[in-house]
Amino acid sequence: MPKVPSPSTTRPAATPDTGPLPASYEAGLQELEQLVAELESGQLPLDQLLGSYQRGAALLGFCRDKLQAVEDQIKVLDAGSLKPWTAE
Repeated sequence: MPKVPSPSTTRPAATPDTGPLPASYEAGLQELEQLVAELESGQLPLDQLLGSYQRGAALLGFCRDKLQAVEDQIKVLDAGSLKPWTAE
């Protein structure tokens, strides 16, 4: 009896194409907010839900990376010793 290969061995796992990332953090955040509103509305057709979720995950990762890069730059500028902010 011939052995049937599992689907994971017949083709490589492809990463979903979520399109180009935004040019800036602000643009990414705006697109992410619009996408979340669409998802929460419950009005998206079922076939668009997965793609929208994947795009949202890509945008979230993009925004997090941008914020982390800025935080790292601030740490360097403050010589690694961030001081707590206090309202005066």
